[in-house]
Amino acid sequence: MARVLFINGGSEGHINPTIGLVEELVSRGEEVVYFCIDAFRERMEKAGATVRTFDDQKLIKAFVSGGRTYTLERVNGLLLTADVVIPSVLEQIQGEHFDYIIHDSMFGCGRLLAQIMKLPAISSCTTFAQTKASFDQMLEQFFKNVPAEIVQPINDQFQSLTKRIHEKYGAEVASPYEVFCNPAPLTIVYTTKEFQPDGEAFDSTYKFVGPSISSRMTQQNFDFAAIQGKNPIYISLGTVFNQAAHFYKLCFEAFGNTEHTIVMSIGGKTPISDLGEIPKNFIVKNYIPQTDILQHAKLFITHGGMNSTHEGLYYGVPLMVIPQSADQPVIAEQVAKTGAGMRLQMQGLTVNQLREAADQVLSSSYVEAAANIKNSFQNSGGCRQAVDEIFEFISLSL
Repeated sequence: MARVLFINGGSEGHINPTIGLVEELVSRGEEVVYFCIDAFRERMEKAGATVRTFDDQKLIKAFVSGGRTYTLERVNGLLLTADVVIPSVLEQIQGEHFDYIIHDSMFGCGRLLAQIMKLPAISSCTTFAQTKASFDQMLEQFFKNVPAEIVQPINDQFQSLTKRIHEKYGAEVASPYEVFCNPAPLTIVYTTKEFQPDGEAFDSTYKFVGPSISSRMTQQNFDFAAIQGKNPIYISLGTVFNQAAHFYKLCFEAFGNTEHTIVMSIGGKTPISDLGEIPKNFIVKNYIPQTDILQHAKLFITHGGMNSTHEGLYYGVPLMVIPQSADQPVIAEQVAKTGAGMRLQMQGLTVNQLREAADQVLSSSYVEAAANIKNSFQNSGGCRQAVDEIFEFISLSL
């Protein structure tokens, strides 16, 4: 039995795919000590990990203080979290032995901790993977197109932060890519190579194991008898950018009093009472057991987060993707490219566009493409393959 240190400072989308991985590791005899924010303690303990936490408010404050406009500012924000994460982790594990570390590919200073602790490292990539070449090309545009008076202080801060981290922790930061993508000798990517943009660009250190699907924790029950045999349209904008009363009302207009049964999840920040009269063919809840409802749905209208996209396609449900932020536009483009769904823009979206898009995506070509991806996803190795890859890597590292 090995002791595993798992570092994940990320949000819901970075936590949920690792639940199945932790369960699989524990079932095979590994002891997992998992660092995250306290909001995710219960679900990770349920997966079998020993959970330790760091201060989420300090973490967010440090990250945001780097700036939000440019990628290099976000890199600086991640470096600024080092003084929150690293001392907290090192203090809480003082005197303990670990055999290897698994860290999130974007948060938690994982690459730095792996260097400091001199442990074999595995990166857990819950988004699309990114090559150094593509990241550097993106950064090159920043240096080329943004005025020097903006670029210079941001770059100066990056140089200052990397120097300070080296002096304080003895860890090297060779490039912004290392901070933003936390590359490791082994990277587990929770999608298939076929669904990954430019999948062939990645070398053998990247293992595409397919989606990691596990049941979501929900705060209320759902009456599945109400949708029995009705194959509903399911609508959700995820767990973060879901304060969109105008959009929910637009859905009422587009699909109210039609032959469709609609199940809509609006999150905890929008009171249902704010939406006014709810059409009789709608079921509206603050929380919906998403992986369960998707097994009944005929169409998923989604923000296009990686988890939601994977979950919809894993069950063969065609998608209408309305991206809100972050990597969602890239995911939406990939869904459209596969033919398993359509991308819409929230800005200027009309009732007719929503209704017509739904009719189109419910046609055979989209349904067939979604079914093909379902087969690809369900035939991938998932968490079992991920742990097989981890064990093989560790056996060669020790």
